[in-house]
Amino acid sequence: MNRRMTATKGIALAATLSLGLAACGSDDPADESGESSAEPLTIGTTLPVTGTLSFLGPPEIAGVGLAVADINEAGGVLGNDVAVEWGDSGDNTDATVANSTATDHISKGVDAVIGAASSSVTLGVVDQYVEAGIMMISPANTSAELSDYSEFYTRTAPPDTVQGAALGSLILDGGHQKVAMIVLNDSYGTGLRDHTQDAIESGGGEVVYGANGEGQEFPPGETNFGSQVSAALATDPDALVVIAFEETTAAVNELVAQGWDFDGTTYFTDGNLSNGYDFDKGTLAGVQGTLPGAQADDDLRERLNTWYSENEDGELEGYSYSAESYDATMLAALAAVRGGATDGQTIADNIKAVSGAEGGTEVTTFAEGVEALDAGEEINYTGPSGTGPLNEMNDPSSAYIGIYEYNDDNQYEYVRQIEGTTAE
Repeated sequence: MNRRMTATKGIALAATLSLGLAACGSDDPADESGESSAEPLTIGTTLPVTGTLSFLGPPEIAGVGLAVADINEAGGVLGNDVAVEWGDSGDNTDATVANSTATDHISKGVDAVIGAASSSVTLGVVDQYVEAGIMMISPANTSAELSDYSEFYTRTAPPDTVQGAALGSLILDGGHQKVAMIVLNDSYGTGLRDHTQDAIESGGGEVVYGANGEGQEFPPGETNFGSQVSAALATDPDALVVIAFEETTAAVNELVAQGWDFDGTTYFTDGNLSNGYDFDKGTLAGVQGTLPGAQADDDLRERLNTWYSENEDGELEGYSYSAESYDATMLAALAAVRGGATDGQTIADNIKAVSGAEGGTEVTTFAEGVEALDAGEEINYTGPSGTGPLNEMNDPSSAYIGIYEYNDDNQYEYVRQIEGTTAE
């Protein structure tokens, strides 16, 4: 993944994949020879290559890469292939990474950006993209702070109101009433905590540690959880929720050291639902977690794996937010087609419509969408993430939340999914 850090490698990858979205302001982007008369539109990515969320980078990068390959195979956007400027978002412990990527994207004239994964990272750079007229589409942001943020910002992941309700219900359904929460102190951690706490309390339970207003959150990058775990376990909880990123490793090690029984009592969320942990066998057995988005089917997984192995010389260890990354790229491309141009404003003006906000013909591929748009129809793009049309807050109007459980090998497995709706 570190080779993505050099501009030279990014250019080489773009050339290899023949990436390029087309820009055109006329009704007829092709001349009589069939060649496009438009400038290619460029999509940038600000996805986690480094930092505490780097485990999410590979599936998200694969989602964008596969979508671009599918778009180009179908003829590209307005006659041109897609161009991609790959970038690193880092995480919320070092704002310079995402800021440097944003500066680079703006200087290179990208028109749409897929990312970031972290809500806090997005909140740190979104204004730069908005001021530059660049459409930002996150496949993974869940903070409610980002709802209705700007016409130049949207997402294919639901806000925490949906995941929080699902997680709270999962905990209560497990028979738990006294819940301790170990919470990352950023917009993602506290936002998801608040909505989960609301659901727990609405169902008759209580949060006995880590509740809103108690000041018991931990800072990003924390490595010493001795006092946090001691204080949490002193409240005698019957369930424990860990809302964190890479800090989860240190938190789990401390919980093990202090004798916590994980099986059937412990809950993770999308920020730490990973198959990359190096714990003793059986440590996480019975831990459950929630992850926004529909489960990637076998065909999509195979295609994602093929793209990633061919272009990144590696294997995917998980698929978190891969479908959302794929759909974010598709929506940007279809919005450009509907608007007849590929600048950020055109994408912003048309992205709700192609997501199905105006109704229309349901399409599941880029080629189907272009065919329907060329026929003068409105479309409802329904991709593998399963999200509903974008609402007036620029959030998905509905989305799936997957429920997963860890086995004896510390690998999480799909259990079921539930569908939730977002408030206008």
